Amino acid sequence: MTAARPLVAVPARFSATASALRHAAETSARALMEAVWRAGGEPVALHPHAPGGRCDPAGTAARLSRFDALLLPGGGDLAPHRYGVQQTHPSVYDVDEEQDAFDLDAARGALALGLPLLAVCRGLQVVNTARGGTLHQDMGGPGREHRHLTHPVSLAPGSAVADLTGTGSIEASCYHHQHVARLGAGLEVTARAADGTVEAVEAPGARGWFLGVQWHPEDTAGEDPAQQRLFEALVSAARARR
Repeated sequence: MTAARPLVAVPARFSATASALRHAAETSARALMEAVWRAGGEPVALHPHAPGGRCDPAGTAARLSRFDALLLPGGGDLAPHRYGVQQTHPSVYDVDEEQDAFDLDAARGALALGLPLLAVCRGLQVVNTARGGTLHQDMGGPGREHRHLTHPVSLAPGSAVADLTGTGSIEASCYHHQHVARLGAGLEVTARAADGTVEAVEAPGARGWFLGVQWHPEDTAGEDPAQQRLFEALVSAARARR
């Protein structure tokens, strides 16, 4: 009998429209879900429930306890007030208070439970915010932001991300205009772009396995074994926890 795949929760993203659906939708990037599946996991889209944008730490933690791992995906921007900034930059887009509240609860819950956690792009920013860090709302507009861009990222020697990929530098597919400003408590920068942008963070004292990357490994994981190994590490940690 084949062993059951570890369950990997992936919070869905709200979408105003989706092909063939008559209503607003909740979506998950197919490339992301396929990367988890290739790694041996069972990706499960999780409904982000936080009515009125209010946090429900106990309720979200209870929901997460049914799973073996959490993957926080990319998406729209976090509301600046979530990290203590009241003035919103005009470039901020797709803010959803319910999505923010749920993702922040999920990040805090996973870290508290020791649930293996891979945080991608917005996901890294959510974890940083959940740990008391802040974000630069905009990288400076066209020519300075990391959108539709693949660029080299330097990995810190001895870091988990360097050990997993087996290299000191990796080509990263990016789509973001925000990045970490003040680092959250307990986090450590383990990768940077040439312009200094934080590209990966780890939490050496965390109860469970954790890695946050600012790039989108799912974009190239189907062809790049180094990127796919990030998902394999998440699923391996989930299997060990189960």
